[in-house]
Amino acid sequence: MDWGTVTTEDLIEALREVDWSSPPRPLNEFFSKFTFPRSSNKWNSRLKCNLYYYRTNYFLMVMFILGLGFLRRPLAIFAALSTALTIAFLNDSFAGTFSEKVTRAVRQFSPHLAAKMRPSLSHRPVLRGRPSSKRAIYICGRPRWAFVLVFSAVSFMLWFISCGLLTLLWAFTFGFLATVAHASFRTPNLKARLNTFREEFRAVWRSYSEL
Repeated sequence: MDWGTVTTEDLIEALREVDWSSPPRPLNEFFSKFTFPRSSNKWNSRLKCNLYYYRTNYFLMVMFILGLGFLRRPLAIFAALSTALTIAFLNDSFAGTFSEKVTRAVRQFSPHLAAKMRPSLSHRPVLRGRPSSKRAIYICGRPRWAFVLVFSAVSFMLWFISCGLLTLLWAFTFGFLATVAHASFRTPNLKARLNTFREEFRAVWRSYSEL
């Protein structure tokens, strides 16, 4: 897979649809080999490849940096968790799994209420006998955007009350720079290349099976 031809929009779409539950890569692999990119094209390809392959590691690293920044502000830690949950809702796999687990837990206490909750995975609107490329994701019977808006508002209120907006800015900036630095200098290994080929094949096969 030639990551140099992958656009930013394609990368964001792939990160949105990829399985969120994949475990992080081992630390000895994450910090194993670093080299300076030979050209801007090599850097662009390496950056996108590493962002996709080490996505879970980068997410945990940013959350760890946020946690360190707010050790003296317990309320800000809840704000960071709420922000992380808001971002996670944008991933299709996480949204579906979250809805399924919440519905299952509610069913134990109120089967009638759980019955009103729609299945976690959304349907594809049909156009001319074929499903469209966009999916409407539902969480506990509600559109995903409703959950994103609610948790975004809660996160903003918690950041404002905890007076940690400046600390949040510094933590996110440091986390962003650390992620870009690692993705720029970490040499993509053979496992990363094989993994991207496998993910590409799965995406093509999934599109073919849905026709």
